[in-house]
Amino acid sequence: MTVATAAPKVDLDSRYPLTEEQIRFYRENGFVKLKAVLSAETIAAYAPDITRKVHELNTLHLPMEERTTYQKAFLQVMNIWRESAVVKEFVFSKRLARIAAELMGTSGVRMYHDQALYKEGRGGFTPWHADQYYWPLASAHSITAWIPLQKTPMEMGPLAFAPKSHLHDVGRDMEISDKSQQQIEKQLLAKGLGQFEEPFELGELSFHAGWTFHRAGRNLTDKPREVMTVIYMDEDMRLAAPRNENQQADWDGWCPGATVGELIQTPINPVLWSSRG
Repeated sequence: MTVATAAPKVDLDSRYPLTEEQIRFYRENGFVKLKAVLSAETIAAYAPDITRKVHELNTLHLPMEERTTYQKAFLQVMNIWRESAVVKEFVFSKRLARIAAELMGTSGVRMYHDQALYKEGRGGFTPWHADQYYWPLASAHSITAWIPLQKTPMEMGPLAFAPKSHLHDVGRDMEISDKSQQQIEKQLLAKGLGQFEEPFELGELSFHAGWTFHRAGRNLTDKPREVMTVIYMDEDMRLAAPRNENQQADWDGWCPGATVGELIQTPINPVLWSSRG
């Protein structure tokens, strides 16, 4: 499933040599882990600026014991690329965007939004959920790059996936919560879909589809599990009419000015890589 490659020291734009097996695995299972996508030097060059902006922009300051399950899971800061030229370089990586397009089989990808997910030391678990519940997108051609900024052993709560869950219409009407954890887990078990959970090496990334169910365990260490994500959509993605309040909020926040039924091509949804040139 994974292939190690020699990465240049600081490289955000060269092509990552995906194999046919990796592409097949992604399309069958709804996720794939890829080794050595980014070098240690590349991560070290950008992680401090990402972390600095996360702490600057974070608005959640409640003590852990006063937070909801969702709030205990992570500090969440979105569209950091709009706040930092350095973070923008990282998020606009052609290397990552091309991987996303090749895995989905689209001609190219646009930015939906970026999102830092920092699970604090002793932070809580992330319940089972599927991201596309929140997204007013007209097709399933969406994908998230999950980019740990440190080696992530099991005790730090690496991302876990339910293989092939993107092919099943279960739990698609549930936002992330204690209820989603209980009910979706029950439905996934009933379907016999199982769970894939492994540590991440430094420079190893995962990509998962918008309808792939995933979760993460608690961070049992005293160090934060620092993760940056980039959410991509087909460059030809059209806006769908919102099906819930969360999708309306996403339309307003991440696709402002887009029109239902038309291409999502606002100034904050640029094409990040395209085979069309």
